[in-house]
Amino acid sequence: MAAYQQILYELDGPVAIVTLNRPERRNALSMELMRELMGCLRELPDPVRAVILAAQGKVFCSGHDLAEMTGGTIASYRGIFDVCTELMAAIQAIPQPVIAEVQGLATAAGCQLAATCDLTIASETAGFATPGVKIGLFCSTPMVALTRAIGRKRAMEMLLTGRVIDARTAAEWGLANRVVAAGELRAATLELARQTAAASPLTVALGKQAFYSQIDLDQPKAYAYAKEVMSMNALAQDAQEGIGAFLEKRTPCWTGR
Repeated sequence: MAAYQQILYELDGPVAIVTLNRPERRNALSMELMRELMGCLRELPDPVRAVILAAQGKVFCSGHDLAEMTGGTIASYRGIFDVCTELMAAIQAIPQPVIAEVQGLATAAGCQLAATCDLTIASETAGFATPGVKIGLFCSTPMVALTRAIGRKRAMEMLLTGRVIDARTAAEWGLANRVVAAGELRAATLELARQTAAASPLTVALGKQAFYSQIDLDQPKAYAYAKEVMSMNALAQDAQEGIGAFLEKRTPCWTGR
């Protein structure tokens, strides 16, 4: 892996832990940080089966670095949002599940980041907000991920008021999978990561890609697509191994094929 300036990278067995490391800037998404994070996700070594996206300090991520958002041009602003959009797409495009470990506030593009991850575990001290409306910059790109995670009415409430919702409300609304005590956050996130890492990597990769491909299709098209994916999946060695292991009451041995 490359040397990074604004993120930290470590391995815990089959789990990669990638940590935003700009606590003095509330882990704001500078262009450099976004590019480093995107590069890291795209260069994960083969043994990695799941990714935890964590953050140093009290804030998970405060959104875009506003120091990069003053006195710019239409081209410079498009460049920032192009890179951000590419990062969000990369999170959902890589074959490994990405789990956001949200220990504090996740605001604006930071809320977008948490909403984009495949799964989210939140500390009871976490909070989520899209407060751009308060500074005259509506959270239009965070809106895309937020609306898909929690639906129209709740997303509009967050976008129009900018208020912080607490972790338990976030879980109730579908923005987090579960809420745990602050001292249990890493253990809970690792447990979930290891559960996803225990499955066939081929099956997980196929399933993740299929999930995002079908999610916005109408139901007949979604079923037509999903049945083809499942038919192809059934031909895979891992699927045949898994079915055989179940019938024979033994532990499957995955090959990733």
